[in-house]
Parts: sequence; C-alpha cells; structure tokens
Amino acid sequence: MRYLTAGESHGPALTTIIEGLPAGMPLTAEEINTDLARRQKGYGRGRRMQIEKDRAIISAGVRHGLTLGSPVALTVENRDWVHWNKIMGIEPLPDDADDVKRRVTRPRPGHADLAGGIKYGHRDLRNVLERSSARETTVRVAAGAVAKKLLKELGIEVASHVLEIGGVRAEKVPYDSLASLQEKADGSPVRCLDDGAAQKMMEAIDTAKKNGDSIGGIVEVIATGMPAGVGSYVHYDRKLDAKLARAIISINAFKGVEFGLGFEMAHRPGSEVHDEIAWSEETGYTRKTNRLGGFEGGMTTGMPIVVRGVMKPIPTLYKPLQSVDIETKEPFAASIERSDSCAVPAASVVCEAVVAWELAEAITAQFYSDRMDVLKKTVAEQREYGRLF
Repeated sequence: MRYLTAGESHGPALTTIIEGLPAGMPLTAEEINTDLARRQKGYGRGRRMQIEKDRAIISAGVRHGLTLGSPVALTVENRDWVHWNKIMGIEPLPDDADDVKRRVTRPRPGHADLAGGIKYGHRDLRNVLERSSARETTVRVAAGAVAKKLLKELGIEVASHVLEIGGVRAEKVPYDSLASLQEKADGSPVRCLDDGAAQKMMEAIDTAKKNGDSIGGIVEVIATGMPAGVGSYVHYDRKLDAKLARAIISINAFKGVEFGLGFEMAHRPGSEVHDEIAWSEETGYTRKTNRLGGFEGGMTTGMPIVVRGVMKPIPTLYKPLQSVDIETKEPFAASIERSDSCAVPAASVVCEAVVAWELAEAITAQFYSDRMDVLKKTVAEQREYGRLF
C-alpha cells in the first residue's frame, strides 16, 4: 500500500490517492469524516478550525460501499478557498498584480520558509509555506482512517491520547479496552485520560496564549491485535518500528519518538528493560512485561504496540521572533499566519493515523492482500501459527 497527497493550505482542496487496498473492504466517507472531525477538535486550536468543516469525498475506488482493488481517491475541499482564489489561483497573473500575489519575503523561524525557498529557488515564500503547512495532515488523517478500517476488519485496534502538554504530565489511568480509552480521550478537550492533568493542561494553554506564546507536548499511540512477526530483522529498511519512527517524525513539529520505556531505558539495567517470555496452551507465547513496546528486532511480538511522539511548540507566535527579509536583508519581527497556541490534541489524532497506516501497509506487504476475505484468513492463520509455534 502507498499513498500520495497533494494540495496547498489555502488552495481549492487537498487530495490523496491510495493504492494497494484489498478488494471487498467495506468503506464509507462517513467513517473517514469521523476522524477528520476528531483532528479539528482540541483546546488551543485557532480560527481556521472554525472556518473549515472537513469532509472527505470518495471519487474513485469504491462502489456500493466496498473497495474495488483499484486506487481510492479522496478529496477534502478547503472552504476558505473562496477568500484565496485570486492569491492562490492557478492561472498566470500580470507582472503588475503585486496586490493580488501577496508575496511573502520574510521567513518565519522554525518553519520551512527559508530552507524551502533556498531549495526550490522561490523568492515568494508563500510557495513554501502553503505546502509545508500542517493543513496537509488533513488528508493524512483521511488515509489513516482508511487504514484503521482495514486493521479493524482484521481485529487490530489503534487509539491515541495525550500524555503531556507544556510540562503538565498525566498520571496513568486504567482502561478496560482501547475502545474505552478512545472514548475517554475523545471526550476530553485536550484528549487526556487524567481529568486533573487535563485541567492543568488547559490552564497552561491559556497562559501561553495570553503571553503570545505556544507550547508542545507528548502523545501516545497504542495498537492491539497485531500478529507476531510482522516487520523484518533481515533488512534495516523493513524494520516496522523504524518505519513507525519515520512516519511520526514526518508529522509537522514532531521531533522525537520512543517505544515502550523509551528513553527511560538509558537509566535502567538490562534486567529491568527486556521482556521475559512465557507460554501457555491457552494464549501461546506472551511477554511478562511490555517494556519494549511490542517490538523485538524490528518485528511485532504480538504484545500491544506502544509508541510516543514529542511535539515541539508551534513556531508561529503572536510574540514574534526575529528574522531577516530575503529581499532587503533587513531584520524584522516575524509575520504571523493564522495559528494555534497548542495543537498537541489534534496532533495525537494525526499520530494515530500515521501509525495505523504503517501497520496496515506492513500487513498488506507481508500477506496476500488482493482480496479482503483472503487477507482475513491469512492473518488469522498467522496468529494461530504464532500461538502454536
């Protein structure tokens, strides 16, 4: 499976084409729209979320609620396009139309503006910031929703929640299932399971907004039901945990990834890091702990996958940082594009989506996946093989 996204932040639409889905998988736009709505929620979001109400249009690859095996095309229209159709228009403009072009020559620290301008030779940095915007994650969430549907058909669940915002850390909260975790997270303005910590997180966001600043945090994604042995120890680029790490770091503003105990492993002896193996006739192989987060040697162990991502504070501040105009080379206070004071809750949904995609891609790469019914049977056989091995 693979997908490609296209579109600019203030362009007419965002598009993704998904290739490699098995034929016969149930899929509706409403299932995708549920996750698109989850991405738009969260305490600390900016005005853009009040303008856009993201809805996916399936224009290819699905008939009567079932995938065909051909590429699936998804489009999410930008409602704000009506205000930008001249500035972001497709057709050429006359040379004297600077009032319409609204050129950007002042790169913002922490963004792709300057490096992207240098890479592609853009003297108008709007050509960079429109594509490098986190708005692109909209269709990544759409693709992730499709992946989650495939995984659910195979008995694999994926959920996310927020662990930390602005230095406020949530305590561990027990949950009965991933479904209950997801329900609890979705009911929180900051997607946090710890109600006390959630309140303090919102206060931290309010303080940052009042100060014209922004704050980041840590999100956690958990996946259950993955059969053992998915991924590979044979080649570095087929290690599934490495693919997950790459996917998470590819999300705007994410700067760190850890599995299981993560960086805490650096402070513990090996006896407190590795997971002892047990076996019973009823459950087959299990681990007595899950400190490695469901991976050994780049492959799934059958235990829950636990992966966390670190998101830096958003760099667009209402307390602007200093930069330099690329035309005049004069210093200035960085300009402000519409922004959030904290996007960690929304980012947890994006993180969930990219994890789901990589798990689904790994499943379809390793097992026969032209037909959904055969894929279900094959994955079930792999689980049983792993139990009896």
